[in-house]
Amino acid sequence: MNHGFIKCAAASVPLRVADCPYNAAETVRVLRDAAAQGVRLLVLPELGLTGYTCGDLFLQRTLLDGALEALRTVRDATRGLPLLVFVGLPVALGGKLYNCAAALHDGSILGLVPKTCVPNYGEFYEGRWFASGAGVCQTIDLLGEAVCLSPGQLFPCNDLPELVVGCELCEDLWAPYPPSVSQALAGATVIVNLSASNEVVGKDAYRRDLVKGQSGRLSCAYLYCSAGDGESTTDLVFSGHQILAEDGVILAERQDMAPGMVVTEIDVQKLIGERRRRNTFDSPGWMGESSESAGFSLPAEETVLTRFVDPMPFVPADEGARRSRCEDILNIQAAGLRQRIAHTNARACVVGLSGGLDSTLALLVTVRAMDALGRSRKDIWAVTMPCFGTTARTKDNATEMARLLGVSFRTVPIAAAVEQHFRDIGLPEDDRSVTYENSQARERTQVLMDLANRLGGMVIGTGDLSELALGWATYNGDHMSMYGVNASVPKTLVRHIVRYAADHSGEALRAVLLDILDTPVSPELLPPKDGEIAQRTEDLVGPYELHDFFLYQIVRFGFPPAKVYRLAKYAWHGTYRDETILHWLKTFYRRFFQQQFKRSCLPDGPKVGSVTLSPRGDWRMPSDASARLWLDQLEHL
Repeated sequence: MNHGFIKCAAASVPLRVADCPYNAAETVRVLRDAAAQGVRLLVLPELGLTGYTCGDLFLQRTLLDGALEALRTVRDATRGLPLLVFVGLPVALGGKLYNCAAALHDGSILGLVPKTCVPNYGEFYEGRWFASGAGVCQTIDLLGEAVCLSPGQLFPCNDLPELVVGCELCEDLWAPYPPSVSQALAGATVIVNLSASNEVVGKDAYRRDLVKGQSGRLSCAYLYCSAGDGESTTDLVFSGHQILAEDGVILAERQDMAPGMVVTEIDVQKLIGERRRRNTFDSPGWMGESSESAGFSLPAEETVLTRFVDPMPFVPADEGARRSRCEDILNIQAAGLRQRIAHTNARACVVGLSGGLDSTLALLVTVRAMDALGRSRKDIWAVTMPCFGTTARTKDNATEMARLLGVSFRTVPIAAAVEQHFRDIGLPEDDRSVTYENSQARERTQVLMDLANRLGGMVIGTGDLSELALGWATYNGDHMSMYGVNASVPKTLVRHIVRYAADHSGEALRAVLLDILDTPVSPELLPPKDGEIAQRTEDLVGPYELHDFFLYQIVRFGFPPAKVYRLAKYAWHGTYRDETILHWLKTFYRRFFQQQFKRSCLPDGPKVGSVTLSPRGDWRMPSDASARLWLDQLEHL
């Protein structure tokens, strides 16, 4: 349970209709197997102790008594197991019969949750036997225990406050106002659904969308378990569909009518963090309903992770999805720039073209924006400004790319101007300090700004999201522009967008773009060695693929350092050593806090994804905040 991870499962149990002793024995076998696998929360199918398809046998006292004895067997089997399990059975109360889920833990019945929305249409005929549990809240004697029967009750974990379990049954999810809505607003972070959903063509996709969408709307985990093999096939076939979703993402799924179990881990800390971020989650217009609760305890332990943790969270693994993402981002970037050009009546756009990835993407976006405006590409000025660290490779690529794209091109050597500046400020000739580097970056920005003034245009910024996170930009140098088109595009994604553009270009331009992709990332501010780039960014600040991973977990979810480190070790196992990950994670936190002052005065730029560091948008942080708490946590790992 450390870091909020809980191993959960949904299982379809071998079943015989109306054979309660058999169903109880199989349920006990499955829950023991689940506990042995480290599962701490298990959901089983609707009416699993009797079978969903018993029909008028539900009105037979013998079946109802058999169901209670089956419940006794299962309840007693949970004694001593670190497991919360939900099983389905019919429960009689006075003159009514309810379709219920029983929450069992450590030899006790924590509560009974009755089905609220009882379907009586199409192939469903539940209204013949069952009453709706809507509005019911009553304590009953059940197998010698005082048990609450209510659809609104919650089951909080005493040892992990973020874990609060709610429950609904099958049709409840299909209703206009599912009980899970009230449960989530009352604090439930996990919703379990005991179901018996029959299979017809196309229903599986609709069911999947419902579960996925509900988990996203409620910022919860949704564990769905449907009945399968063993139910009567007189008129229906049951799906055995099991879906484990978290905040709009399906983590694990199984659709096999044979019995079986699907297991994954959910992250309740992540869910709570998402709710805190979304201030509309608990809207002022919602009138809360009182809910009963019955707590349970689980041992404090390290949950072994099996769920997929994406090492490249900004980059879709699927090729088709990746192409679509690249096209969408290019369109968003170009749309923002197009509007800014039109609004300012800019006669030209000026791009500092280094022959590197970021300036290449900025130029491609500018070309797309100008094309959409019906403007001549000659209104785009690509400017290369060679200095002490410029190599022939990057200069030639910049020159050739500008020619192939048909934009105006200008070379402005800045070495003489920078050397004069060094003399003006008294910088020794052999000095290679940050002043030596930053003076070149600021001179380049001055050239671009003044040229834009002369042309009646605007300077297009090239810096990307990863550089902004690390502060890898010269203040009032490449840090500044009139519109930063790459400001919310991480470095790992910049590469794929440029590759996407290469794949959709003519042969000559494609060759240039591919060579740019193959060029080491560098600011080229130190003299080359034997004609090759001497200054490699990732040697200095660390691998961008790691920093983008850190950035996503820290900014998107607010995870603490220890959890980010754990996830990074898991996601990058076999690629980076643990000590390497820890070293660069410390570097990330140190630079992220130290360099906030650069982000506090960023130029405008379009948001393209869920993570951005705009001081006017998603990230508001004081420039003088201390990183002590975060770094101290890493020192004590």
